Amino acid sequence: MPENPGLGEEALNKAAEMGLSSQLDEVENLDVNIKTDPLKAVQGQVDEVKIEGEGLVMQKDLRMEELEMQMNSVAINPLSVAFGKIELTKPTEANTRVVLTEADINRAFNSEYVRSQLQNQKIDINGQQRTIEPQNVDFRLPGDGKVALNANIKLAETGENQQVAFSAVPTISANGRSVSLENVEYGESEETSPDLTKALIDQTSEILNLSNFDLQGINLQVNQLQVEVGKLTLQAQAYVEQIPSG
Repeated sequence: MPENPGLGEEALNKAAEMGLSSQLDEVENLDVNIKTDPLKAVQGQVDEVKIEGEGLVMQKDLRMEELEMQMNSVAINPLSVAFGKIELTKPTEANTRVVLTEADINRAFNSEYVRSQLQNQKIDINGQQRTIEPQNVDFRLPGDGKVALNANIKLAETGENQQVAFSAVPTISANGRSVSLENVEYGESEETSPDLTKALIDQTSEILNLSNFDLQGINLQVNQLQVEVGKLTLQAQAYVEQIPSG
């Protein structure tokens, strides 16, 4: 039986690359490598799916420096393969690695989305409800498993500037879906509003939340969080219901 080009690995790779790219705002490099052969594909079997990406920008202006995802023994609908698509007949799991740099997280903090989130909050400062306007947010990964933040915040009503500085240890929640900041240490200049500091701590946790990294049909559960100088690495298990395809 002659090989159907629609069942070829190259066609599947391209379909998956197009599907994933369509969910991203920016892509520097994205490579999908599907290993199978036409006979197995006809029977609905794929040996391996490996996804590698660099400079992937998700929703909310969150950029990933690196993404690696590997799935083994994937069950697919063989009819979908003939049309250059990959339709899973049952969910599969994937070992996943995500790397975020200091610059990536700074980019998210200074994005329009995060600024609007902060400006939509009313913060209690010295007993008065104030609207805050982030002027500059400087996020750092200094090492020792810590994150650090130094922010200059303007109070919209008075034009007064507030400085907020803290460091903390990011910790994965029990369900592996969110990150909280523990062991918070405050900067030397004690801020006038605990609520203002809390808003920025909550926003840091929100940016690092794993739901931000979910693609359609792919949910992440983080097993390990490694914080190094200038770099944050997430080791995760992905629960894959569908591989997006073009």
